[in-house]
Amino acid sequence: MRLAAVFLCLTAVPLWAETIVTDSKISAVTVYPAGASVTRVVRFDAGAGAHEIVITDLPPDTEPQALRLTPAEGVQIGAWVLRSDRVIPRDLQKSPAQIAAEAALEAAQDATVAAQVNRDGVAARMTAAQAQIDYLSRLGAGEGKVEAEALQATGRMISAEVLTASQALLAARLDLPAMDRALTRAREAQDNAQAALDALTQPGEEYATLSLSVVTSAEGPQQLEVTQMVQNAAWSPLYDAALDRAAGQVTLDRSLLVSQSSGEDWTDVALTLSTAQPGNRAEPSGLRPPLHRIEDPVPVELDDRFAGGMAEPMAESMVVAASKMSVQFQGDIVSYAYPGLVDIADGVENLRLPLDRVTLPAQVQARAVPRYDETAFVMAKLTNTSGEVLLPGPVFLTRDGAFVGEAEFATVAPGAVATLGFGAVEGLRLKRLVPARAQGDRGLFTKSNQFEETAVLSVENLTAEAWDIRLMDMVPYSEQEDLVITYIADPPVTDGDVEGTRGLLAWNLAVKAGATQKVTLTTRQSWPEGKDLHQGGSY
Repeated sequence: MRLAAVFLCLTAVPLWAETIVTDSKISAVTVYPAGASVTRVVRFDAGAGAHEIVITDLPPDTEPQALRLTPAEGVQIGAWVLRSDRVIPRDLQKSPAQIAAEAALEAAQDATVAAQVNRDGVAARMTAAQAQIDYLSRLGAGEGKVEAEALQATGRMISAEVLTASQALLAARLDLPAMDRALTRAREAQDNAQAALDALTQPGEEYATLSLSVVTSAEGPQQLEVTQMVQNAAWSPLYDAALDRAAGQVTLDRSLLVSQSSGEDWTDVALTLSTAQPGNRAEPSGLRPPLHRIEDPVPVELDDRFAGGMAEPMAESMVVAASKMSVQFQGDIVSYAYPGLVDIADGVENLRLPLDRVTLPAQVQARAVPRYDETAFVMAKLTNTSGEVLLPGPVFLTRDGAFVGEAEFATVAPGAVATLGFGAVEGLRLKRLVPARAQGDRGLFTKSNQFEETAVLSVENLTAEAWDIRLMDMVPYSEQEDLVITYIADPPVTDGDVEGTRGLLAWNLAVKAGATQKVTLTTRQSWPEGKDLHQGGSY
């Protein structure tokens, strides 16, 4: 059993206070990227004076420290107690929708019974007719001496009765399929009515109760609010990005995806979505300066397990793992208040809400990496002029009206720049050929001290329009004076060490329709005799 009590004033509930048992209605929800704040409205009628209010429909995992109580004008709140075990029995109040669903289910059940009775009536007619036919058949086959005239009369009677019974059997058989269909429809309607009622009914019977003392200043309807934090709720943005190359802009249709598994349905609630992270730390990490000292060196014999410099990589991996534990959003907190009331069922649906449309200026260019790709890709460099933080989320991409794929949108602060890819251009064909690769001292590689490679990069434009191409390649780099690496490019590179990455090269090319543009890149590496060249795996 868990029993938590928090006293908000020093006055206890008087022994003569009236006890009012009531429930609450979730009226507003603020959903964060992780978690939500749920506000409930509690309404009750009371006279002026002291009362004990018992709220009987809180979730069973409600935490007392997460509760905040807000009284309306004329209501003062005193001590309160939260129980999640041995709770006060509650008289569940059914909503109008539940009452209507129950009435619909009862009507469907009555219709099913009536259809079954009608079907059974037709089956009974068939059974009676068949039994009459069987009896008359046995009667006609009876033995004994019978005068000819009596025999003829009996035969005529049996024939007429058999005909009547057969006609009744055929009529009943004709009625049976319609009765079966009616019964099937009635059963389906009953199943649908039961499913509709189940959808309106809370799945569990466990609950917590909140008992609080209040003092009201006047008689009549009263109100207070209960706000609590729940963990199993979240929202995330969803984008549809449409690139218009001619206009040089990208239109973002922003939507919000909301889900919750709080243990209860949210029905007709005012929804606010916030970018705040209440579950994150509220203050920076503390610093504790280390104490250093010097001592006489002490010889240490290392265990074989620590030979070869094992301690250094272990410490580094711990730092990397710790750095992944802290994930924070940049920028100011933004809240989105949805204009209407919404329903979000517990654990069974994701609610998608349209937010707005943002149009951002974009610089469009085709990016070509012939070292790895056979085609160039359309890239749009966006500037966030919306004045808001664009949060991370999936984005569905459309280029000039055609769907080209999907990607992940990263966080973009106001005024910052982001780059989105909008698919391949099959008409921009790429090649990287290495017609000449020379190595000094053509004997053993271990004795070489020079390596030279010439690569020809080409972009062939098979489309009917000119394209601005950003051609990219790379050369190795060295951090040793003895290893000298140089390169010659024709035409010269537009940017070297792109975005601070050493050895990353880029050319800005204008390739006309039907034309082919080539770049020649020669790389030379030299080092002292007696040394080996070790190449990184990415080159």
